[in-house]
Amino acid sequence: MCISLMLLLLLSSVGCGPNRPAVVAAAEEGRKAAEQTDADSEPADQKPPAEGEIANKIPEPFPRRVPAPEFPTDMEWMNTSGPVRLRDLRGKFVLLDFWTYCCINCIHILPELKKLEHEFPNELVVIGVHSAKFETEGDAKNISEAILRYEIEHPVVNDNRHQIWNSFFVRSWPTMYLIDPEGNVVFGRSGEFEAKDISTVLKRAIPYYEQEGTLDRTPIRFELLAYSQEPTPLRFPGKVLADEKSNRLFIADSNHNRIVISDLDGKLIETIGNGAIGTDDGDYATASFHHLQGMALDGDTLYVADTENHLLRKVDLKAKTVSTIAGKGYQGRNSWPGIPETGLLRSDVPDRFVGKPLETALNSPWALWVKGDDLYIAMAGPHQIWKMKLDGSEIGPYAGNGREDIVDGPLLPPVPYELGFSSFAQPSGLTSDGTWLYVADSEGSSIRAVPFDPKEKVRTVTGSAHLASGRLFDFGDKDGSATEARLQHALGVCYVDGQIYIADTYNSKIRVADAKTGDVSTVAGTGEPGADDEAATFDEPAGLSYAAGKLYVADTNNHLIRTIDLKTKKVKTLTIEGLAPPTPPKTKSIPNFALAEEVMLDPAKVSALDGKVTLNVDIQLPPGWKLNTLAPTSYYLEGESAGPAKIAAEVELVNLADPKPQFSVPVTVAGEGKSTVKLSLRYYYCEDGVDGLCKTAEVRWTVPLEVVASGGKSSVSLTTTPELGL
Repeated sequence: MCISLMLLLLLSSVGCGPNRPAVVAAAEEGRKAAEQTDADSEPADQKPPAEGEIANKIPEPFPRRVPAPEFPTDMEWMNTSGPVRLRDLRGKFVLLDFWTYCCINCIHILPELKKLEHEFPNELVVIGVHSAKFETEGDAKNISEAILRYEIEHPVVNDNRHQIWNSFFVRSWPTMYLIDPEGNVVFGRSGEFEAKDISTVLKRAIPYYEQEGTLDRTPIRFELLAYSQEPTPLRFPGKVLADEKSNRLFIADSNHNRIVISDLDGKLIETIGNGAIGTDDGDYATASFHHLQGMALDGDTLYVADTENHLLRKVDLKAKTVSTIAGKGYQGRNSWPGIPETGLLRSDVPDRFVGKPLETALNSPWALWVKGDDLYIAMAGPHQIWKMKLDGSEIGPYAGNGREDIVDGPLLPPVPYELGFSSFAQPSGLTSDGTWLYVADSEGSSIRAVPFDPKEKVRTVTGSAHLASGRLFDFGDKDGSATEARLQHALGVCYVDGQIYIADTYNSKIRVADAKTGDVSTVAGTGEPGADDEAATFDEPAGLSYAAGKLYVADTNNHLIRTIDLKTKKVKTLTIEGLAPPTPPKTKSIPNFALAEEVMLDPAKVSALDGKVTLNVDIQLPPGWKLNTLAPTSYYLEGESAGPAKIAAEVELVNLADPKPQFSVPVTVAGEGKSTVKLSLRYYYCEDGVDGLCKTAEVRWTVPLEVVASGGKSSVSLTTTPELGL
């Protein structure tokens, strides 16, 4: 788990005793009540109704509720058009996710949050509270890039001074608090969780707040950063692999969920993957990935770390096919194959922690390296280096006791998590000189060396292993000796002629360390983010590879591949002619207006004007509210197969180019007779002066028409006034 300055102090143990903070106590009691309810399948603390009470009244689901402190007013907000106030979210459950974008455990939480947002779209609002660990992470631009990279769908507040963190007495990343529709902290936990854990709590609590009339299901909308992004040929490329022998460059086009292959000069050869998120095997056009990262080449076989699918994939470059070779398609919670989730007694621990690759769940594989008949894996999630036999016979940890730290020592303990053995902290890059496997150990801002000889020990090339404590919090931007130099969350490494080149990600630099002495110097980069070849600036580069005298750099936040000539130190941007963003296959579906208010109009006698009848829509907004013109106002028109109203069988959802409260929808008619048409409308409206929060309204009008040759109206009025909720 990513940990705060108060190491391993979890929410369940914060402030133990009578003086522990009220919000922490309420959250802890809510968690215990939820666990007890799950165990007993009955509401916690249920009591017989008092005299005068309704016998079937639902009891309060949480034993203790404490008012949540309001957000400070001077905070930077992202993924929304303005500040969000907790009081504006009354009527909704609010989940506060305290995270920092370097943290692998925080990254694991994000898809679980997305599941919850989609399961409870009108009952739950997630707010990301970004409380930075690294200095670079406190910058709003960098947080915004992380929001886009991880495709976050909720507002995020920049808590870089830990104001909200402190007001909620948070002690570790990730931590979540649940606030009820009445504005009270009722539940919380630290560490990773699955969506089903919180879903159970919400399903248990929702009926109570429905009964009390305090749950507001009015849909709301936030202006996400993704809505304003221009497409780019590459999207957050994570890793790159250059092969001089075949004159090929392989690019992990991570947010396009594909692999791009060009020659070393940038001439496009082909792409692997259709761009959709998925786990499909097959030919290049069929295969799908999920934010893939590292790659390793072995002859005509390309191995791929399919990171967010928690899979390893194999690409046959001759047959042009993709297959899955390890993982189960979901995050593994157990770092030790051969030990069940419940654990075993020490005497029952197996001699070797190995399993069958396709029967072993993986946990965020991030980088790969082939050595002989083995594939080495930087397994970022459990903070270990794993190894898999290329014949597919076994997979398991090779180095690392599973504790998140920067500690040298023997490769692997005989018992999970045993002290005195090597520890890693989110390993994210691999390279080798043939004798040692060098690791970019990102959370400890260190470069480690792992021996291929199992009798040797893990050592640190440069980094914080020599410190007595605080090893995960010793970072910076400094050249010097192995113990004096400082990196900041380095994600990539590349060995060339006795030197280890480093993608010093959060410093936006390319550094180099002597493989023997550990001395560090800067190759390129100013320390400030940019994309200038002449000034040699980068923006959070994450991947490196070498071929033909050049370093190839995955310049992640710039969505570019850059090159550095190692003789002249000149930086250039590699142009891949003809590369365009992918167009993932679309699945046609009827727009969903399941929550729309149903309005049945009286039959209208109409006559066509120029072959059309007009539906005039009038959104009558209450005083103090405005239509959100930055959001799509969209409608969907349906009709019967017979009758004079002629509506295409396969119509599309229409987004108004210039959203206004009043607009018209033409309906083509031919002949006379009766027809019924339906017009479904979705629009967004905001309170004047409150730009961070907008509500959503949906309405569906059923319009019976009787078309006559003359004497009828040429238009029908459709009016709606949205409810303001609680």
